[in-house]
Amino acid sequence: MIDLDLLFQKSDLIPVIIQDWKTREILMLGFTNREAVDLTLKTKTAWFWSRSRNQLWNKGESSGNYLHVKKMITDCDTDTLLYLCDPVGPTCHTGRRSCFFNDIWEAECHE
Repeated sequence: MIDLDLLFQKSDLIPVIIQDWKTREILMLGFTNREAVDLTLKTKTAWFWSRSRNQLWNKGESSGNYLHVKKMITDCDTDTLLYLCDPVGPTCHTGRRSCFFNDIWEAECHE
């Protein structure tokens, strides 16, 4: 297992990508700090640092739509996390399964 202090050498806040552990669909992107990571490891549900509210939050605490963390992975630079999760209900606050639903552009597929 990696030393968690390595994650926060460059910044006190790092991005965390949430992915469905079964389908591998990207569900959301949030930010985390050391305390939120520790709480995630302890509770096995995803904790984040809310930049807008300037506080810790446990995803699903008010909605019931928890993200049960099945695996935590870091990238090659040890400055981003990926949580493979089993989501309970929609992940997005809009009620959608994923926060990624606003198309900007798509390449044409030529087979």
